[in-house]
Amino acid sequence: MKSFKKNLCPICGGTKKAGTTTYMADIGSSVIVVRNVQASICDQCGEEWIPANTARQLEGIINDARKNKRQVEIIAL
Repeated sequence: MKSFKKNLCPICGGTKKAGTTTYMADIGSSVIVVRNVQASICDQCGEEWIPANTARQLEGIINDARKNKRQVEIIAL
C-alpha cells in the first residue's frame, strides 16, 4: 500500500499549500457564495481541500440561507 505525504496532492503529486478560495453552492432556490474560505490548494493542478471545521461552518451558512429562504447570499469568512 502506498503512503502519501500530507502535503502532497493525491491527484497530481503537486504540493498542497494553505490559501483561500471562493465556495459556491446552488441549492435550487438559492445561490450562496462564500469568499475567503480557508483551503489547501495544490500548486500544480489547483485542486482544493476545505478542512472539516470550515466545511461544518459552510454547512451552517447554507442551512441558514435555506431556512430564511434567501435567493442570493454573498458573505466573506
